Amino acid sequence: MNTPTPKTAPLRIVIVSPVLADANNGNWQTAQRWRSLLAPHKVRIVQQWPDAGAHQHTAQQDQVMLALHARRSAASVAAWAERKPQAALGLAVVLTGTDLYRDIQDDAAAQQSLALASQLVVLQASGPAALPADLQAKTRVIFQSSAALPTVAKPPVQSQLRAVMVGHLRPEKSPQTLFAAARLLQAEPKLFIDHIGEALDPALAQAAQATAAACPNYRWLGAQPHPATRRHIQRAHVLVHTSLMEGGAHVVMEAVLSGTPVLASRIPGNVGMLGDDYAGYFEPGDAEGLAQLLRRCRAVDDDWLAQLSAQCALRAPLFSPEAERAALHQLVHDLAQPSHPNNKNKA
Repeated sequence: MNTPTPKTAPLRIVIVSPVLADANNGNWQTAQRWRSLLAPHKVRIVQQWPDAGAHQHTAQQDQVMLALHARRSAASVAAWAERKPQAALGLAVVLTGTDLYRDIQDDAAAQQSLALASQLVVLQASGPAALPADLQAKTRVIFQSSAALPTVAKPPVQSQLRAVMVGHLRPEKSPQTLFAAARLLQAEPKLFIDHIGEALDPALAQAAQATAAACPNYRWLGAQPHPATRRHIQRAHVLVHTSLMEGGAHVVMEAVLSGTPVLASRIPGNVGMLGDDYAGYFEPGDAEGLAQLLRRCRAVDDDWLAQLSAQCALRAPLFSPEAERAALHQLVHDLAQPSHPNNKNKA
């Protein structure tokens, strides 16, 4: 049963995203989707708050701020608390993987964002456990969502297995794990790996090119438009996700909603989305473990791939747009209420 959307007068909401449309990454996709889901509230997206120039008056009218990323949006969070002390009640900070599992440990700006926020939002169920106990009371989980795509017919795995990894080439995504697994599997002529992601690290781009040259069954496709990426996920037998840290990966959710099971590194961000008992984990950085799982996906006498698909299907309702919409409306409703328990003593 869906939680009813709270009935409130339309609010003026500003979403602070460290990157905008040209980055085509998770932060931007979240900001854009939330703007749509929060209708009929008046929502705008900025890279920094308060706005400069002609938009200064608009910034003064903002009633609620949703700041994506504790460290990278720290200046905007601090400015909101300083310039709109009463509106500091309406401040939520949304924590990414690098926030939860790196920056809040020793970055003073990120830590200040946590302290200033009236509410903290994490994007998967393991997130609260990464926070100090005194902050967990003002933390809520909001799973991200996407439109479900129909499961498409795929060739029998004994004839060929197609795997896809989606992630920009940067250290946090650990593409080296995929490169090493591809080399271990280069003698498997019926196992194909496509890799989608922009070259954000030149050394990793060179490694991807070297892997493609050495392994005919590995292709690095570079950055792709989001609709094309979703089609690749939809048509693959399995999504590979090798990240070392995640706040709640879009691609995992999108695979689940496409009927494509996932092979994922056993990190809190993935476990918080797929569940403790999910069967498709390998240890972070374990290329041999990933290669073994990919081989197992092709086993004719093993229904393991079907088991993974069934487990993913059970998680799919968590990632529905209706569930995310209801959670977001509840969040901004609570932020706009001075009487809410977490909206006290926040000057």
